[in-house]
Amino acid sequence: MSPEAFLLVALIIGYLCGSVPFGVILTKLAGTQDLRSIGSGSIGATNVLRTGNKGLAAATLLGDMLKGTAAVLIARYFWGPNAAMAAALGAFLGHLFPVWLKFKGGKGVATYIGVLLGLFWQAAAMFGVIWIATAYTTRYSSLSALVASFVTPITLWWFGHYNLASLFAVLTLLLFYAHRENIKRLQAGTEGRIGEK
Repeated sequence: MSPEAFLLVALIIGYLCGSVPFGVILTKLAGTQDLRSIGSGSIGATNVLRTGNKGLAAATLLGDMLKGTAAVLIARYFWGPNAAMAAALGAFLGHLFPVWLKFKGGKGVATYIGVLLGLFWQAAAMFGVIWIATAYTTRYSSLSALVASFVTPITLWWFGHYNLASLFAVLTLLLFYAHRENIKRLQAGTEGRIGEK
Protein backbone atom coordinates (compact mmCIF):
# COMPACT_ATOMS: atom_id res chain seq x y z
CA MET A 1 0.00 0.00 0.00
CA SER A 2 1.34 3.45 -0.91
CA PRO A 3 2.02 6.16 1.72
CA GLU A 4 -0.90 8.15 0.31
CA ALA A 5 -3.21 5.19 0.87
CA PHE A 6 -2.08 4.94 4.49
CA LEU A 7 -2.92 8.62 4.94
CA LEU A 8 -6.40 8.00 3.55
CA VAL A 9 -6.89 5.04 5.88
CA ALA A 10 -5.77 7.17 8.83
CA LEU A 11 -8.15 9.94 7.80
CA ILE A 12 -11.06 7.49 7.61
CA ILE A 13 -10.21 5.85 10.95
CA GLY A 14 -9.92 9.29 12.50
CA TYR A 15 -13.28 10.32 11.04
CA LEU A 16 -15.02 7.21 12.39
CA CYS A 17 -13.50 7.75 15.85
CA GLY A 18 -14.49 11.41 15.81
CA SER A 19 -18.02 10.59 14.70
CA VAL A 20 -18.84 8.75 17.93
CA PRO A 21 -21.41 11.11 19.57
CA PHE A 22 -20.62 10.59 23.26
CA GLY A 23 -23.01 13.34 24.36
CA VAL A 24 -25.95 11.75 22.59
CA ILE A 25 -25.05 8.23 23.70
CA LEU A 26 -24.47 9.08 27.37
CA THR A 27 -27.57 11.24 27.77
CA LYS A 28 -29.67 8.57 26.08
CA LEU A 29 -28.29 5.90 28.41
CA ALA A 30 -29.05 8.19 31.35
CA GLY A 31 -32.64 8.61 30.17
CA THR A 32 -32.49 12.40 29.82
CA GLN A 33 -34.19 14.52 27.19
CA ASP A 34 -32.80 14.29 23.64
CA LEU A 35 -29.68 16.44 23.79
CA ARG A 36 -30.35 17.91 20.37
CA SER A 37 -33.69 19.36 21.54
CA ILE A 38 -32.31 21.51 24.37
CA GLY A 39 -30.05 24.54 24.64
CA SER A 40 -27.95 25.05 21.54
CA GLY A 41 -28.84 21.61 20.17
CA SER A 42 -25.15 20.76 20.11
CA ILE A 43 -23.90 17.30 21.09
CA GLY A 44 -20.97 18.52 23.19
CA ALA A 45 -20.26 18.74 26.91
CA THR A 46 -21.42 22.36 27.28
CA ASN A 47 -24.89 21.42 26.11
CA VAL A 48 -24.89 18.23 28.19
CA LEU A 49 -24.27 20.48 31.20
CA ARG A 50 -27.61 22.13 30.47
CA THR A 51 -29.32 18.86 31.42
CA GLY A 52 -28.13 19.58 34.96
CA ASN A 53 -25.96 16.48 35.14
CA LYS A 54 -22.37 17.56 35.72
CA GLY A 55 -21.13 13.96 35.74
CA LEU A 56 -22.53 13.32 32.27
CA ALA A 57 -21.03 16.59 31.03
CA ALA A 58 -17.61 15.60 32.39
CA ALA A 59 -17.89 12.14 30.84
CA THR A 60 -18.86 13.68 27.50
CA LEU A 61 -15.92 16.07 27.63
CA LEU A 62 -13.55 13.21 28.39
CA GLY A 63 -15.00 10.97 25.68
CA ASP A 64 -14.90 13.69 23.04
CA MET A 65 -11.30 14.48 23.95
CA LEU A 66 -10.04 10.92 24.09
CA LYS A 67 -11.60 9.86 20.79
CA GLY A 68 -9.38 12.47 19.15
CA THR A 69 -6.33 11.41 21.12
CA ALA A 70 -6.96 7.73 20.38
CA ALA A 71 -7.27 8.35 16.63
CA VAL A 72 -3.96 10.21 16.59
CA LEU A 73 -2.08 7.64 18.67
CA ILE A 74 -3.39 4.67 16.68
CA ALA A 75 -2.44 6.26 13.36
CA ARG A 76 1.00 7.28 14.63
CA TYR A 77 1.69 3.79 15.99
CA PHE A 78 0.89 2.05 12.71
CA TRP A 79 1.80 4.61 10.03
CA GLY A 80 3.83 7.45 11.50
CA PRO A 81 3.50 11.20 12.19
CA ASN A 82 1.94 12.23 8.87
CA ALA A 83 -0.80 9.64 9.34
CA ALA A 84 -1.33 10.98 12.87
CA MET A 85 -2.03 14.43 11.44
CA ALA A 86 -4.43 12.94 8.88
CA ALA A 87 -6.23 11.11 11.69
CA ALA A 88 -6.42 14.36 13.66
CA LEU A 89 -8.12 16.10 10.76
CA GLY A 90 -10.45 13.14 10.31
CA ALA A 91 -11.40 13.02 14.00
CA PHE A 92 -12.18 16.73 14.09
CA LEU A 93 -14.28 16.54 10.93
CA GLY A 94 -16.02 13.48 12.33
CA HIS A 95 -17.09 15.36 15.44
CA LEU A 96 -18.31 18.38 13.47
CA PHE A 97 -20.03 16.32 10.77
CA PRO A 98 -20.82 12.83 12.15
CA VAL A 99 -22.26 10.41 9.63
CA TRP A 100 -24.49 8.87 12.32
CA LEU A 101 -26.28 12.17 13.01
CA LYS A 102 -26.88 13.33 9.44
CA PHE A 103 -23.62 15.33 9.59
CA LYS A 104 -24.91 17.63 12.38
CA GLY A 105 -22.38 17.44 15.19
CA GLY A 106 -20.81 19.51 17.93
CA LYS A 107 -18.60 22.57 18.12
CA GLY A 108 -15.39 20.54 18.29
CA VAL A 109 -13.56 22.09 21.24
CA ALA A 110 -12.99 18.89 23.23
CA THR A 111 -11.91 16.94 20.15
CA TYR A 112 -9.61 19.82 19.16
CA ILE A 113 -7.94 19.53 22.55
CA GLY A 114 -7.82 15.74 22.26
CA VAL A 115 -6.01 15.67 18.93
CA LEU A 116 -3.69 18.44 20.12
CA LEU A 117 -2.92 16.37 23.20
CA GLY A 118 -1.98 13.42 21.00
CA LEU A 119 0.18 15.48 18.66
CA PHE A 120 1.94 17.94 21.00
CA TRP A 121 0.79 17.93 24.60
CA GLN A 122 2.61 21.15 25.50
CA ALA A 123 0.36 23.11 23.16
CA ALA A 124 -2.68 21.37 24.67
CA ALA A 125 -1.51 22.53 28.11
CA MET A 126 -1.15 26.07 26.77
CA PHE A 127 -4.67 25.84 25.30
CA GLY A 128 -5.98 24.88 28.73
CA VAL A 129 -4.21 27.75 30.48
CA ILE A 130 -5.53 30.30 27.98
CA TRP A 131 -9.05 28.83 28.11
CA ILE A 132 -9.13 29.00 31.91
CA ALA A 133 -7.72 32.53 32.02
CA THR A 134 -10.21 33.81 29.45
CA ALA A 135 -13.13 32.00 31.07
CA TYR A 136 -12.18 33.39 34.49
CA THR A 137 -12.07 36.97 33.22
CA THR A 138 -15.03 36.91 30.81
CA ARG A 139 -17.16 33.90 31.88
CA TYR A 140 -17.79 33.09 28.21
CA SER A 141 -17.05 29.45 27.35
CA SER A 142 -17.26 30.07 23.61
CA LEU A 143 -14.96 33.11 23.68
CA SER A 144 -12.46 31.14 25.76
CA ALA A 145 -12.36 28.40 23.13
CA LEU A 146 -12.05 30.90 20.29
CA VAL A 147 -9.17 32.76 21.93
CA ALA A 148 -7.32 29.57 22.91
CA SER A 149 -7.71 28.03 19.46
CA PHE A 150 -6.57 31.26 17.78
CA VAL A 151 -3.36 31.16 19.81
CA THR A 152 -2.73 27.42 19.19
CA PRO A 153 -1.25 27.62 15.64
CA ILE A 154 0.95 30.50 16.80
CA THR A 155 2.16 28.39 19.74
CA LEU A 156 2.95 25.46 17.44
CA TRP A 157 4.80 27.75 15.03
CA TRP A 158 6.79 29.20 17.94
CA PHE A 159 7.88 25.69 18.94
CA GLY A 160 8.98 24.98 15.37
CA HIS A 161 6.19 22.53 14.50
CA TYR A 162 5.32 24.15 11.20
CA ASN A 163 3.27 21.28 9.77
CA LEU A 164 1.22 21.08 12.96
CA ALA A 165 0.78 24.86 12.91
CA SER A 166 -0.65 24.62 9.39
CA LEU A 167 -2.97 21.77 10.38
CA PHE A 168 -4.26 23.64 13.41
CA ALA A 169 -4.74 26.82 11.41
CA VAL A 170 -7.23 24.80 9.36
CA LEU A 171 -8.82 23.24 12.45
CA THR A 172 -9.11 26.68 14.05
CA LEU A 173 -10.91 28.05 11.00
CA LEU A 174 -13.31 25.10 11.18
CA LEU A 175 -13.82 25.68 14.90
CA PHE A 176 -14.61 29.34 14.25
CA TYR A 177 -17.10 28.25 11.59
CA ALA A 178 -18.75 25.87 14.06
CA HIS A 179 -19.02 28.78 16.52
CA ARG A 180 -20.44 31.26 14.01
CA GLU A 181 -23.73 31.62 15.93
CA ASN A 182 -21.84 32.08 19.20
CA ILE A 183 -19.74 34.79 17.56
CA LYS A 184 -22.93 36.60 16.48
CA ARG A 185 -24.29 36.40 20.03
CA LEU A 186 -20.99 37.62 21.48
CA GLN A 187 -21.11 40.60 19.14
CA ALA A 188 -24.72 41.28 20.13
CA GLY A 189 -24.02 40.83 23.84
CA THR A 190 -26.53 37.99 24.15
CA GLU A 191 -24.18 35.04 24.57
CA GLY A 192 -24.80 33.06 27.75
CA ARG A 193 -22.13 33.15 30.41
CA ILE A 194 -20.71 30.21 32.33
CA GLY A 195 -22.98 29.34 35.24
CA GLU A 196 -26.10 30.94 33.75
CA LYS A 197 -29.18 28.76 33.33
